[in-house]
Amino acid sequence: MFLSLLMVTFLISALTAHIVVKFFDKPIEKILIRIISDEISTSWHRYIKFAVYVVGISGGVRIWNLEQYIAPVPKDGTPLILDLNRWVLEIYRTILGTLQSIAWMLLVFFIFALIAFVLVKIFEMKKSNTRDSTT
Repeated sequence: MFLSLLMVTFLISALTAHIVVKFFDKPIEKILIRIISDEISTSWHRYIKFAVYVVGISGGVRIWNLEQYIAPVPKDGTPLILDLNRWVLEIYRTILGTLQSIAWMLLVFFIFALIAFVLVKIFEMKKSNTRDSTT
């Protein structure tokens, strides 16, 4: 039963991460193209998608929480039983953990992207001002 729960949480977490990747794929690509404007932006885009999967799956499949179903509980010495209520709770935790982990990762990405965008704008304005003053 534990292995089934582990596989189900992994698959649900991977599916949730896939949906998020599909949802944010174009915005991330556009941001990277705007900030980097080079061939390397496609590599960074691929890396960000990979990072979303890794962070999402690791946040959704919490091994240390699943250990309670195979390790004895200190009070009575028996592991918890996986009934329908616990399955529903674990699936819910998996979805929320995946989304929460991805949300934090994307928040950090978008904060740094915003800082980079502002810096790019400043350098573009300086370039344009130096061109205007020289002509």
